[in-house]
Amino acid sequence: MNWDPLLNELFDAGHRVTRDGDLLSGTAEVNGRTVTVVGTTNHAAIGVELALAQARVVLDTVRKYPGRPIVLLVDTQGQRLRHRDELLGINRYMAHMGCCVELARRQAHRVIGLVYDQALSGGFITSGLIADACYALPEAEIRVMRLPAMARVTKIDEERLAELSKSNPVFAPGVENYVAMGGIRALWTGDLQAQLLAALDDSPTLDQRAADGAARGGRTLAAQVIARVVNA
Repeated sequence: MNWDPLLNELFDAGHRVTRDGDLLSGTAEVNGRTVTVVGTTNHAAIGVELALAQARVVLDTVRKYPGRPIVLLVDTQGQRLRHRDELLGINRYMAHMGCCVELARRQAHRVIGLVYDQALSGGFITSGLIADACYALPEAEIRVMRLPAMARVTKIDEERLAELSKSNPVFAPGVENYVAMGGIRALWTGDLQAQLLAALDDSPTLDQRAADGAARGGRTLAAQVIARVVNA
């Protein structure tokens, strides 16, 4: 879905969200409640500039508008694969964005992520998965890497990975598999504003993704491992 009609479905009339290159930022009202909106469009590659720009919006909200909810709109092809970004330390810029979101959370800002188009690779972690809860539209595309790339990294034959992906969501791309694993809390259909309002009121403030993945059968061991580490 294009970002402009999406905003009209999510928010009251007259939102103040603008596009600057691949960056979306501004404010909007949902049932009379003001929220900060920050995100990306055009399958953005997250480079150092875009990571800093998103982090600035989050920090400005924390500084000027205590407790205001933050909505992260996700459409990214992942981190930008350029020599310049790697030399500048793109991992630290993306980590900075994640730290800013965590600061907002600790300052009582509810943070909701929504994948409305594409979410790939490391760019998804700090622009969606870092939220209190991340949701998605059914037509969204979510994956860490394609099976050929996964085969090269894991040294497992692509045919074997394709077979595993039929029964194990960890190996398979697709928004439904990320719901099964708990990374996506739910898919939004129908009245998107009603879904957003419910998320702002009811989304957990503690990380429940491992527990959700276990309950849904997508990640059967993560919650057990976490519990053993915490209680060790």
